[in-house]
Amino acid sequence: MNDSGFDRPDITLPRPFGDAVPRVDGRAKVTGTARYAAEHFADDLAYGVVVSSTITRGRIRRIDCSAALAFPGVLDVLTHEHRLPMARHDLFHKDIDAPSGSPFRPLYDDLVHSAGQPVALVIAETFEIARHAARLVEVHYEAGLHRSDLEAHLGDAYQPSRLKLGYQPPPKPRGDAAAAFAEAPFKVAADFHAAAEYHNPMEMHASTVIYDGPGRLTIYDKTQGVQNSRMYLAHALKLRKHDIRVLAPFIGGAFGSGLRPQYQLVLAAMGALMLRRPVRVVLTRQQMFTFGHRPETRQSLKLSCDAEGRLTSIRHKAIAETSRAEDYVEIVVNWSGLLYRCDNVALDYKVVQLDRFTPLDMRAPGAVTGLHALECAVDELAAAAGVDPLEFRLRNYTDRNEAEDKPFSSKALHDCYAEAAERFGWARRTPEPGSMRDGRTRIGWGCATGVWDAMQMPGSARAVLQADGSLDVSSATADIGTGTYTVMTQIAAAALGLPLDRVRFALGDSEMPMAPIEGGSMTVATIGTAVEAACRKVAKKLFRLVRILPDAPLGKPLFSEVEFVGGTIRLKADPSRAVAFTELLQRSRLQAIDMKTTTLPHLLRQRKYTRSTHSAVFVEVRVDEDYGTVEVSRVVSAIAAGRIVNPKTAASQIEGAIVWGIGKALHEDTLHDHRLGKVMNHNLAEYHISANRDIGRIEVMFVEEEDAIVNPLGVKGVGEIGIVGVSAAIANAIWHATGRRMHALPMTPDRVRPPQAAPVGAAPVGL
Repeated sequence: MNDSGFDRPDITLPRPFGDAVPRVDGRAKVTGTARYAAEHFADDLAYGVVVSSTITRGRIRRIDCSAALAFPGVLDVLTHEHRLPMARHDLFHKDIDAPSGSPFRPLYDDLVHSAGQPVALVIAETFEIARHAARLVEVHYEAGLHRSDLEAHLGDAYQPSRLKLGYQPPPKPRGDAAAAFAEAPFKVAADFHAAAEYHNPMEMHASTVIYDGPGRLTIYDKTQGVQNSRMYLAHALKLRKHDIRVLAPFIGGAFGSGLRPQYQLVLAAMGALMLRRPVRVVLTRQQMFTFGHRPETRQSLKLSCDAEGRLTSIRHKAIAETSRAEDYVEIVVNWSGLLYRCDNVALDYKVVQLDRFTPLDMRAPGAVTGLHALECAVDELAAAAGVDPLEFRLRNYTDRNEAEDKPFSSKALHDCYAEAAERFGWARRTPEPGSMRDGRTRIGWGCATGVWDAMQMPGSARAVLQADGSLDVSSATADIGTGTYTVMTQIAAAALGLPLDRVRFALGDSEMPMAPIEGGSMTVATIGTAVEAACRKVAKKLFRLVRILPDAPLGKPLFSEVEFVGGTIRLKADPSRAVAFTELLQRSRLQAIDMKTTTLPHLLRQRKYTRSTHSAVFVEVRVDEDYGTVEVSRVVSAIAAGRIVNPKTAASQIEGAIVWGIGKALHEDTLHDHRLGKVMNHNLAEYHISANRDIGRIEVMFVEEEDAIVNPLGVKGVGEIGIVGVSAAIANAIWHATGRRMHALPMTPDRVRPPQAAPVGAAPVGL
């Protein structure tokens, strides 16, 4: 103990988390008062429409803007020949999430690198005028030879650069996987293909840029990192960072598409600076297919096990697409070296340069692709060995990450298996494929495992206790629909013992305390820790103030002897002895207590462990044996994610991820015409995503898990884990229903249905 009364400097306040609190921003969203990037208005607002390239690779020979400029209401047309100066060095175009290489520069020169690349921006008084005038811009090209077919260029695959935040190359081989495979009594070898997936959130990418004076801008952007967008724009257009303010108070879905600034941001900013007036640019739904996406990937798996069903070898290779300009990388194969116990493992990951826009992180990047292949191969090996798929996974369970020889900080995956299997009724499954039927409908049950990183990054927060006893908390983080507003409000309220309606949490402003981009399931761990630390500093300030009051209403207690409840600081031993925050500030002649803090991960302790979130997914499918249509009728997902701050918002994240997983498994397919190098189904009429009719009953369970290593709150993110393993469980269920293994995603009816299954002359489904 010291003279301050703090007997434990690192004491943490009570955290009564776990309440299923409704979203604090819910009313604003359902009533329409929440404004998104394209819904902020300013006087004299102009509208920009992007002109997209019609070739895949080549050069712009000439742009004729005369007809567009002559149309009434058109203000300007930006091209590579008519724009603001841009930084030349790659470093000044990079953002926080940029891979190694040379980032794309919109309107930088006359080169065309991918289909749909922006080649001009028409700015007009109204959106309708700009849209019409964009069609009047004549672009003459010199087309070059392009390459867009991953399958045709697998031989050009190479080891990518390691220079990307968060990328870990595959670990070195352990044991002798080839020899173990050759000697094993049971083995499987399979190739897998995953189609490219494109970001299609409800809110399309948009930027509203307000001109505040020479070189000064206020920007409403669709972004998962307002400070990232500010930094990128300042560097790219040679502006001063403090002259740019980026805001994103509400985001209509993202999960990766907003991690990097998209090209409409630079175009809108250039337009505003050149015209000295506000400019808004909104991408069309078709243009949402012209930037980053989940990369198309080819994988090969070779697994073997002994007579008892224990893995003896794992060989996992993956080849994915990247652009010619940047080495986009994902952690695809590494999961195969840490999820199960196995002495002989060899992993390999390569990329192929294609004339497509650089891929971009999409919910659970790498894991959702790599674990699909692994979990399908594991299921196939279990069947070959005559072992129940769940039992096979249990026999190969490990409490250590053998790839790095580290224990997991926590791993309640056993409980996930047990609780989800019981809820699902797995014990009633008959093992033979095709043995469970309902008339001509085949029923299949499948399961899979999920794993994702539990990360924490440096982050900052500010907490201001006002004279009226209310609390304002802020950080420059984002809420992409996951419930950040709500859980941060809960954390702050719990830290100071305040009712939720006395706490206001603000985010999405580049002038707020520092926050990393919202991605990787790290926001609650990162910013939640900072919020609690800032509130704890407020609490300690209150404690100091109450101890020096002349009448000593609480005496001279230690910090551990007081508690913060209902807007008061009181003695634990005698709750009747309490002082209200409002009274304390008044008597101390303070208008507010303002505290800011930055928290860092405890790397020396954390690096000794592998920190992961885990899941077990069980799925029931109903397969029409005539048409090959697949209905996912039931999903049970059990999640081990440390302490759950809000079961309601957390379960909502998992449910949404499962819906996306169903779309990945059955619907989302990017159709390329490689003669043109273009995506042909670049719209929501032909790029199918899951609809209400496609979704059956979903049950989400959170198993109890304590983890004192991951962060002071003991929380793990749930944004990614919900989608991992879903497509594999569906594929395994389809095998159980039909006896056919599906190795290509999506598993559309033409792939599920055997050629002879369709009755001759049958009418199309639904007619």
